[in-house]
Amino acid sequence: MAGSPLPGDGDRRVSLRQDLVWRLQAVGFAGFIGLMRLLGVERASALGGWLLKTLGPRTGTQKTVMRNLRIAFPDMGEAEREALALAQWEQTGRAFAETALMDRLVAEDRVEVVGRERLDAIRESGRPVVFVSGHFANFETLAATIVGAGVPCQITYRAANNPYVDAQIRAARARYGVTLFAPKGGEGARELLEGMARGESVALMNDQKFSEGPEAIFFGQPVNAAPGPSRLALRFGTVLQPLSVVRLPGVRFRLTVHEPIELQGTGERSADIARGVQAVTSFIEDRVRENPVDWFWVHKRWPDRVYAALKGNEA
Repeated sequence: MAGSPLPGDGDRRVSLRQDLVWRLQAVGFAGFIGLMRLLGVERASALGGWLLKTLGPRTGTQKTVMRNLRIAFPDMGEAEREALALAQWEQTGRAFAETALMDRLVAEDRVEVVGRERLDAIRESGRPVVFVSGHFANFETLAATIVGAGVPCQITYRAANNPYVDAQIRAARARYGVTLFAPKGGEGARELLEGMARGESVALMNDQKFSEGPEAIFFGQPVNAAPGPSRLALRFGTVLQPLSVVRLPGVRFRLTVHEPIELQGTGERSADIARGVQAVTSFIEDRVRENPVDWFWVHKRWPDRVYAALKGNEA
């Protein structure tokens, strides 16, 4: 039976049942966004924090959080790890709720920028850079700050499975100026290359599990990290520009534009890329150590063998 065409997806069709499910989910998502905007920045943030602080520890993901904390901080006491796990659930819930009001958060000047002169210099130069960061605090502030500084930038993202929800997310981001997107994957990689050739910078998160790529050391353990940022920087003869953000009291944030990482092209391309990957991974680790509560601990960052070894030590 013929179904409905996906929004913005040409002639590809889905079943009427799937389309109905997606539309109902989209209605619920729109209701959530509307409620958050009705509450305002501070009350919405508090509600989101309370919800995940209450529900998060009861989910299966809590086991991942605790194992991640044991890998990263083996000498930390169990009570301290449990308190940190609870606090990070609250931070994650706050960030999720705040994304519905990012345009207001920006308009209310709740993001303090350290090193803004570096963004100004990038904009004035007209040359692209490769922004790199991780899932810190409310990481949507990173994209908002880049485009708010007038830097043309392709923002990589993973599209929501529900195309109607994805359209709402993109529309919400457009309210605070983020309009240049490059989906993850092969097509997105081509868009990044074309964008940089036009002089547009790119922004990439580089702190999640990657099944391939060079191996780097993260908290004393091996991880595979995406080589894309280093490849792009070397190809276009530009720098890796690290960013980080920490949460401050009162739903405020401090975003730092750090010293750029300059990669050296020695002619040994694989080795040059590996050095760039390690530099970014070390940058992420340093920021996590400074403010561990701000990092996104709910995903499996390390390879399976590291978790298997941890489980064996627990037995």
